[in-house]
Amino acid sequence: MPAVMQSNSAEETVAVACRLLIGDDQPHVLEALELLLKPEGYRLEMVRSPSLALEALAHGEFDGVLIDLNYTRDTTSGDEGLELLSSIRKRDPRLPIIVMTAWANVDLAVEAMRRGANDFIQKPWENARLVTILRTQMELHSALKRAAWLEAENRILRVDGAPEFIATAPAMRPVVELMSRIGPSDASVLITGEHGTGKEVVAQTLHRLSRRAQKILVAVNTGALSEGVFESEIFGHVKGAFTDARSDRIGRFELASGGTLFLDEIANIPPRQQAKLLRVLETGELERVGSSATRRVDVRMISATNRDLRKEADEGRFREDLFFRLNTVEIALPPLQKRREDIPALAAHFLSRYAERYRRQVVGLEPAALQVVMNYPWPGNVRELDHTMERAVLMARGNRIEPADLGLNAPRSGSQSLDEMSLEAVEAILIRKALVRAEGNVSRAADALGLSRGALYRRIEKYGL
Repeated sequence: MPAVMQSNSAEETVAVACRLLIGDDQPHVLEALELLLKPEGYRLEMVRSPSLALEALAHGEFDGVLIDLNYTRDTTSGDEGLELLSSIRKRDPRLPIIVMTAWANVDLAVEAMRRGANDFIQKPWENARLVTILRTQMELHSALKRAAWLEAENRILRVDGAPEFIATAPAMRPVVELMSRIGPSDASVLITGEHGTGKEVVAQTLHRLSRRAQKILVAVNTGALSEGVFESEIFGHVKGAFTDARSDRIGRFELASGGTLFLDEIANIPPRQQAKLLRVLETGELERVGSSATRRVDVRMISATNRDLRKEADEGRFREDLFFRLNTVEIALPPLQKRREDIPALAAHFLSRYAERYRRQVVGLEPAALQVVMNYPWPGNVRELDHTMERAVLMARGNRIEPADLGLNAPRSGSQSLDEMSLEAVEAILIRKALVRAEGNVSRAADALGLSRGALYRRIEKYGL
């Protein structure tokens, strides 16, 4: 597949070769890269020092940069390359930068990523992996440059078959613009935000915006998978691999091949499985449990978490290299409290959906009910609003929602005793408090409540937390 950027219009497609700047002090490395990348369609400019790299950038435009981190003989610190990286990043915050190092120094590669590198590769490199990394970064850069995608809101609202995406609040404008820019690329996306903020809706919309829209989107809640079944669910298994493996089973990666794989609650993946996930993302290859046959997969990875994955990595609970692999672009969703301008439209959307589903003649909210909805803090975010409107439609006696139909005041007023509350209301309060104490960590909250993680997830979904 040639390395091209495509500009699509109704009448024609124009292909333009990507221009790549390569910096390395070793002639044989530059020759090897030229032999590899020219047949892929790249236009190359080679330089042998940081100063020449900066000079080339000052006099020309490039679609990407591939640079070594050491330029002086017998030097392994990487300081020259890191300084060059910082200078390039100051010059162009969006230009894709891939760094190379011959010393297999993960710490150095991590420092490069912290300074703004988009990806890294170690020498001697694997040709297929290098080509894949460059292609992904070039496609992302192409996506970021397309002026048509600046019309973010209109573009997303026009997507056929996409879930309802309501995002007119100022706090959502950066989210919508970013989605429009990166949606058509194959870049890995990490969606962050509190429980119930709409991460799966964003993933579905990104898939619909992509060139993979005609293929399948496979969504997996990894938080609900125990370590014992994770590998079989994600990678598949063959008959006889373990006691209950009575037939071959295709995994989610294979099922999503050609399309998009969405892994929700990514922070809950056990460390041993993180290493296996990283390998598949790096190589595009996997083996089913119990099999030695290698299978190739081609997926776009979208993941989501309500945790601070950067903090999880710093504290050793999540692999840093996997974090960088997943986090080519991060989309941070604000809580519903920060986008209150969207609440009336969201409430009306959910009301219409459930009135149709349950065949109820409910057409809107009374002003007093709308005031309750606007004043409520929505700790469960959009999901809680969704569940509240479903309940309200079922409870409504007339054709408009009254404040009492919402069921929002009792748990918040502090005026009711436990005797006056339903079992569900008490359980929801206890779960919410446990999640707050555990700082959103579902595993710790489940332990505190004496529940399995899967059981707690089911209750979180039930109560819209």
